[in-house]
Amino acid sequence: MTAPTRILLADDHALVRRGVRLILDSEPDLTVVAEAGDGAEAVALARAEQPDLAVLDIAMPRLTGLQAARELSRTLPGLRILILTMYDNEQFFFEALRAGANGYVLKSVADRDLVEACRAAMRDEPFLYPGAVTALIRDYLDRAARGEGLPARTITEREEQVLKLVAEGHSSKEIAQMLFISAKTVERHRANLMQKLGMRDRLELTRYAIRAGLIEP
Repeated sequence: MTAPTRILLADDHALVRRGVRLILDSEPDLTVVAEAGDGAEAVALARAEQPDLAVLDIAMPRLTGLQAARELSRTLPGLRILILTMYDNEQFFFEALRAGANGYVLKSVADRDLVEACRAAMRDEPFLYPGAVTALIRDYLDRAARGEGLPARTITEREEQVLKLVAEGHSSKEIAQMLFISAKTVERHRANLMQKLGMRDRLELTRYAIRAGLIEP
């Protein structure tokens, strides 16, 4: 018999993890081997446990699921990644694809779609819910008509990490320790964010982070 797919599950809500784990562990070809409560823990556990598949929520503390997916895609290229989210949102969907995710599953239909999404990911096949397929086709046709490629990111990945942590209320010193950079570098990133986004203070940065899905309101 083929060994079951070993899964890392990351969500900051324990009840959600419990429910998703019940769905996955009830299948003979799937088994959850590790659980994480935030994106940074997910990255560390993935390196330690070497799972076959990571199922990541988007809105998590410290690192979002998208930030974790980018890091895991770089450092563990053989790892398959699924984004499991409550956000039926084209922006997050395209960011997930850009981050290296194999699929995008809505929590509202996880009991119907998640198992098949896991199996599709392990076959190296993409899994997209119907609304995402429509969005993907529409976006591609619109860009093709304008002769454009994918849009450039407004801010860098490091700036996004700093923005999330600033919005969560961490000081420059705390952020520096978390990201292994100097406090002066954190301040420079914060200044660049203010300039790029046309914002004046932490409150405005926090509102932007909420709109961008980096933190929950």
